[in-house]
Amino acid sequence: MRRAPAPLPAPASGERHDWQTLKSLVPFIWAYKGRVIFALGCLLAAKGANVTVPIIFKHLVDALTITPQQALIVVPAALLLAYGVLRFSTSLFTELREIVFARVTQQAVREISLRVFRHLHALSLRFHLERQTGGLTRDIERGTRSIGSLISYTLYSILPTLVEIGLVVGILLVQYDAVFALITLGTLAFYIVFTVKVTNWRTALRRQANELDSAANARAIDSLLNFETVKYFNNEAFEARRYDEQLKQWTRAQVRNQYSLSALNIGQAAIIAVGVTAMMWAAASRVAAGSMTLGDIVLVNAFLIQLYIPLNFLGVIYRELRQALTDIERMFGLMHEHREIADRPDARVLPPGPASVRFERVGFAYDAKRPILFEVDFEIPAGRTVAVVGHSGSGKSTLARLLYRFYDVQSGAIRVNGHDVRDLTQDSLRAAIGIVPQDTVLFNDTLFYNIQYGRPDASRDEVEAAARAAQLEDFIRRLPDGYETRVGERGLKLSGGEKQRVAIARALLKNPAILIFDEATSALDSRTEKAIQAQIERAASGRTALVIAHRLSTVMDADEIIVLDQGRIAERGHHLDLLAQEGLYTQMWLLQQQEAERAEAAT
Repeated sequence: MRRAPAPLPAPASGERHDWQTLKSLVPFIWAYKGRVIFALGCLLAAKGANVTVPIIFKHLVDALTITPQQALIVVPAALLLAYGVLRFSTSLFTELREIVFARVTQQAVREISLRVFRHLHALSLRFHLERQTGGLTRDIERGTRSIGSLISYTLYSILPTLVEIGLVVGILLVQYDAVFALITLGTLAFYIVFTVKVTNWRTALRRQANELDSAANARAIDSLLNFETVKYFNNEAFEARRYDEQLKQWTRAQVRNQYSLSALNIGQAAIIAVGVTAMMWAAASRVAAGSMTLGDIVLVNAFLIQLYIPLNFLGVIYRELRQALTDIERMFGLMHEHREIADRPDARVLPPGPASVRFERVGFAYDAKRPILFEVDFEIPAGRTVAVVGHSGSGKSTLARLLYRFYDVQSGAIRVNGHDVRDLTQDSLRAAIGIVPQDTVLFNDTLFYNIQYGRPDASRDEVEAAARAAQLEDFIRRLPDGYETRVGERGLKLSGGEKQRVAIARALLKNPAILIFDEATSALDSRTEKAIQAQIERAASGRTALVIAHRLSTVMDADEIIVLDQGRIAERGHHLDLLAQEGLYTQMWLLQQQEAERAEAAT
């Protein structure tokens, strides 16, 4: 039974945290330690076979005392046999490694990706509002893709390559003149230093290219998400120019990146060529002097050929490893984004059942320089309906966000059944609340899926009942695909009123103790609004309801109406009582009545 991986460590201070990234992967890999050990054994066996073959070649050549006619048959046959065994053993151990280790790599990618996904959903609303979705998804895409590459490079290539180089250098040092080992070590050292220096320089170019790539992708997705707005203002050419400006910068960065790659490859090839020439010169001179046999020069030559391939591959691996770490750095950085809203260690679960809500002298500001709410104090008794009205920007919708605990209040408290919401688990708090938001965003899926999202385990009959309650059934019946109709990206295939009714059905299906209607009928015509208003009142009956409204006619029957003005409670009371005060509520009522009369006269 495998053990669960430990939490990812926090990144070190500074620009990079490569070691922390590598350490982060170890628990996920070591959870399958049996497979890891077996795969490493296959790798070591393959490298041992590679190193042994040149030694066999040497003994074959030195032991041959045959005529030239025999040599034409025996030597090629022996070499071909050894080559065939080598090829088969290499392929065999490689495939065994892939079979055994495939689950380790893919499971590690899966667990890390899932952890990042969950962490992103746990981050505050402020974080998501400040980040561009396109750039965020591109960072995650590159990071998850690079995890597999990083694991593969680290465990499949670096360790066995170093083992093979160590074996070759050891054999040369023990059996031959130290000059061969020195040439090999010198070439290797020079090669590694050159590769590291140039690759570190290239890393900055790679990071810049990634930044520009993310920026271009974010700009493209932002434009496509606002497709209708672009069409409204005939700005297709403008959007294309903005996107092309970003692509031009990305292209220049990619060209510089390719130039640096070519310079690295040329330098590596030159170092290898010098090392090979020096080794063969030393071997050839000793054969001519009689201190080395023909088999020895075959051995040295074979070692050179075998070292050339892994040595060159080591440079490629280091380069790709650094690039993978650069790509993964941003995604792992998301794992350590501060959770602005987090459950306390001793957070309690809100018991199911009726719930009362109280705002106690609540003060809040999205930005400290611009306070939104000041000393807001009111209560919604269990089973009662309280409406909050006011001009745009007065802080009405902020109340819903605070009750959902998307943000924490800066002063005062919000209590549900007497419990400060900061002392409750977010999961239990939000499970008790249902909301119909002003701006309804739907998934690019079917109508049935979007309604059932309110309670994923709901039956089809329950989904259809919620649709009927939201006055959606007639609309759905007219659709060729009915409930299986796809609504498009963000629900763009539906009208504003249709999307709002889906949101109402979704909230009704959730059947929560607390209902929030945030301008729930703002996108509906008067006829549909009246029909849905009756359903809202029926749904709110027996529940605690917070109704945030702009149209005062929709909240006339509320148990209490709160009038917000610039973040402060200006008036409160029942509809008739507020009209009798002839204050702000009366002014808003008269203004809306005049607008309604003008609209009716115009039709």
